[in-house]
Amino acid sequence: MESQYIGSNGGLEGRGKEVEVANKSSLRGSDVILRFLAFASTLVAAIVLGVDKQTKLVSMTVVSTLPPITVPVTAKWHYMSAFVYFVVANVVACAYAALSLLLVLGNRGAKKGLALMIITLDLVMVALLSSGGGAALAVGLIGYRGNSHVQWNKVCNVFGRFCNQVAGAIVVSLLGSAAFLLLVLLAMINLHKKHN
Repeated sequence: MESQYIGSNGGLEGRGKEVEVANKSSLRGSDVILRFLAFASTLVAAIVLGVDKQTKLVSMTVVSTLPPITVPVTAKWHYMSAFVYFVVANVVACAYAALSLLLVLGNRGAKKGLALMIITLDLVMVALLSSGGGAALAVGLIGYRGNSHVQWNKVCNVFGRFCNQVAGAIVVSLLGSAAFLLLVLLAMINLHKKHN
């Protein structure tokens, strides 16, 4: 560190270098923490929805004059394409978060082209996770409320645990999307500080 001395204007000189180093290390620390948070949340979201399955006995009336028949019905995440997209989006974001975490730890600011590519891909992950979360949320709301206009009945009153796991996975995935968004915002702040 640079030594401090009293300059001609009576103030402490030599502090600029120390503050700049402290700011870089705190930005780097928050970058690593946010990347780890994005990795963990997308991993958890993919696992929670990827293992989501529930079987219930549902009574069905075939003919109105006969008693209802009880049939086992299973709800699985891969029966709905929006849930498949959600899981794939989270797996892609999780793999990218792990790779970018390793690159950030290994790069230490030496390659500016790599930093620009990482920032751009962070923004792509925000879009990917947001679209996956939106698709899963739309299908989840149809399952929760149904749609009387097209005669779709709600299913969350039957498959409650399944729907709760879907909701939990969506929330955790959106936390990962928020972590990637914060990474982009930190990069923008850092870029603004460099040019001012």
